[in-house]
Amino acid sequence: MLKSDGRNTRARVNKSGRLRDSGKLFVIVGMILASWITLANAAEPFMLTSPAFKDGTPLQKKNSNNTPGNANCVGENVSPPLAWSNPPAGTKSFALTMVDPEGRGGAGVVHWVAYGIPASVTGFAEGEGSKPSDKYVGGKGTAGGGAVTYMGPCTPAGAPHHYTFILIATDVEPKDLPPGLTRDELFAKLTGHTKGATGLVGLFGSP
Repeated sequence: MLKSDGRNTRARVNKSGRLRDSGKLFVIVGMILASWITLANAAEPFMLTSPAFKDGTPLQKKNSNNTPGNANCVGENVSPPLAWSNPPAGTKSFALTMVDPEGRGGAGVVHWVAYGIPASVTGFAEGEGSKPSDKYVGGKGTAGGGAVTYMGPCTPAGAPHHYTFILIATDVEPKDLPPGLTRDELFAKLTGHTKGATGLVGLFGSP
């Protein structure tokens, strides 16, 4: 009986030890999983997206320009909705450009230049870029005679063009830059003041 009690005691001790070890293992696994989740969240990239189109897919017809007398301008000049997330640390404002690199025979067309977008802004609603707004300072594009708002595509016949939106995070205060800057002038002033960039491409071709 004494030997049996000893074996039972040792069994209870061993079982208790295994339970404690299992508990420690669960804690360790939980800590590892928590660290992975933290790292995954920290690694979320700076992203520019649109609820209206995915990267590399067509823009909508209404996003095309509506210039009278131009048969290639078949839309309503409604800017697409845009959204962004996970800006780099230290971002104070954003700058946004939209360029057609194939436009004018490869010389390129600048359809939109906007900057001084406060870091608190996380996107533009549909049509918001087609008119002046307190959310951004209007620069000067090369489409529409130097328009300071969004100017949609007037794509000629042939292959679709790649309308490229680039969002730049900067450490420039929203009101520091004057209105009316061209893309080149804007980029010159942002030299040494960029924190990161993200892009989105929408296709458009003549119907």
